[in-house]
Amino acid sequence: MASPFVEVEVEGRTVKVTNPDRVYFPAIGATKLDVLNYYLSVGEGIVRALYERPCMLHRYPEGVQGVEGEKIYQKRIPKGAPDWIQTAEVSFPSGRTADELCVTELGAVAWAVQMSTVEFHPWHTRCAAVEMPDELRIDLDPQPGTDFADAKKVAGIVHEVLDELGAVGWPKTSGNRGVHIYVRIKPDYGFREVRRAALAFAREVERRAPDQVTTAWWKEERGERIFVDFNQNAKDRTIAAAYSLRGFAHAPASAPVTWAELPDVETQDFDINTLPTRFAKLGDVHAGIDDAVFGIEPLLEWSDRDERDHDLGDAPYPPNYPKMPGEPMRVQPSRARKHPAG
Repeated sequence: MASPFVEVEVEGRTVKVTNPDRVYFPAIGATKLDVLNYYLSVGEGIVRALYERPCMLHRYPEGVQGVEGEKIYQKRIPKGAPDWIQTAEVSFPSGRTADELCVTELGAVAWAVQMSTVEFHPWHTRCAAVEMPDELRIDLDPQPGTDFADAKKVAGIVHEVLDELGAVGWPKTSGNRGVHIYVRIKPDYGFREVRRAALAFAREVERRAPDQVTTAWWKEERGERIFVDFNQNAKDRTIAAAYSLRGFAHAPASAPVTWAELPDVETQDFDINTLPTRFAKLGDVHAGIDDAVFGIEPLLEWSDRDERDHDLGDAPYPPNYPKMPGEPMRVQPSRARKHPAG
C-alpha cells in the first residue's frame, strides 16, 4: 500500500511529504509535518543560516526516538533529489569527495525534511569557494561540572574581546548546553589559517579567565571549565545551524539571540513550539550578520605573538585528520608520560 502523503507548496516548489503523521518527537507528540511547519515558520532565518553553504544533514527516518535510535549523518545528497536542488562538491580530510546539499531557497529545506532531516549542519564556507571560510566559529562547550550559565558568563568575555578587535559577534544557543558565537570574516584565507586565528582568539579568552576557560584539547586537562573548541574551525567540522532543531526528546532549537538578552535566556526557552512565536514577533535577530565582516589579520598576529613570546604553537587536530604541519604530538598527556619518546 502506498505511503500516505501531503503536498506542500513552498515558494513555488511542490514538495511531496510522505508519512506526515509519523511522530518524530514522541515526548511531545511532534510529527514530521510539525517539523516541516516549524522550518517554514522560521524560513527566512534558516535560509540565511544555510545560504549557499555545503550542509550535512542529520536524518532520523524513524523519528528522534525511533527504532534503536537510528540516526544517519548524511554528507552525500540522497539519490532522487529533484533537479532544482543545488549541491556543492566538497573534499574531506580523508581525501574523498561528496556532493552536499547547498540550500539556496526554502524549498530545499522542505525537501530535506521530507528526507527525514531534523538537524542542519552547514560548513563555514560558501559553495562558490568551499576551501575559503567566511565565518569564524566560537564554540563554548561546557565540561563536566559546568553548565549553560557558565557558558553565558564566558560569552560575556568573548564579547569584550570581540569589541576590542572591532569585530561583531552573533550569539546563539546551541540547542543543548553550550553557546555559539559566529563572526563573519573575509574569505581571504584557508581552513588552516582560520583555525589558527580561532585558536589565538580562544587563548586570549583563556588568558583573561583561566579559572573559567580552557583551550586544552585533551579532556583530562580541561577540568571544570568551559572549553573553547577552536577545532570547530577545521575543515569539514560543522555546527548545528541557527534555527536548526536538535535531536533531543523535547525538540529544542538552536536559537539566535542578542547580546543584551543572552544573560537572561535559558536553553530550554527555545523549541519547536516557542521559536516560531518569537520569530513572528522579532524576525531574525541575526539579520545583519552578512553586513558585518571582519578581517582576521589581527588574530593571525596574535597567533604569531603566542608562538614567539609564549612558546604556544599549534594544538592537536581531531583524530580523523592527517598529521598537519607544526602540529604537536597527537597523544593524550597521561599516555605520553607513560610512553616517552625513544
